[in-house]
Amino acid sequence: MTNPIPAPGMRPSQHEHLQRYLKTNGEDGHLWLSDRNPGLPPAPTLILTTTGRKSGTRYLNPLIYGQFGSNYVVIASKGGAPAHPAWYLNLMAGPEVDVQVKATKFRARARVATGEERAGIWKKMAVVYPPYDEYQAKAGREIPVVVLEPLA
Repeated sequence: MTNPIPAPGMRPSQHEHLQRYLKTNGEDGHLWLSDRNPGLPPAPTLILTTTGRKSGTRYLNPLIYGQFGSNYVVIASKGGAPAHPAWYLNLMAGPEVDVQVKATKFRARARVATGEERAGIWKKMAVVYPPYDEYQAKAGREIPVVVLEPLA
């Protein structure tokens, strides 16, 4: 299996954040400060590794997360863009992913929350990162709420 690489299309600040996170096992980088919304409080981030659905390349994606019991949740917002992010399309094609939360690394299976589960998680995640509500309003699509269930 090849070593994962940063996902294409990251802004320089995202790439730098990813490198700090990986170098320090999340000691520097677990809490992320938005460079686009500097008034927001820091948000917790994890590193999601997906496998490219076309290339087979493993990609690293730093993402804001929430924890719900033993599961982790990430939001496929792409900043409110009309298209889903590539990492989401990749995990829909291959739902087994690698996750790093600080120094803890594990395999997980991804699934999309629906109905009441999605609504409840969305409300909590919009507290973690308030721009999600704005992103949903402009996206023109239902932004997926992805549940990462650790594998035994």
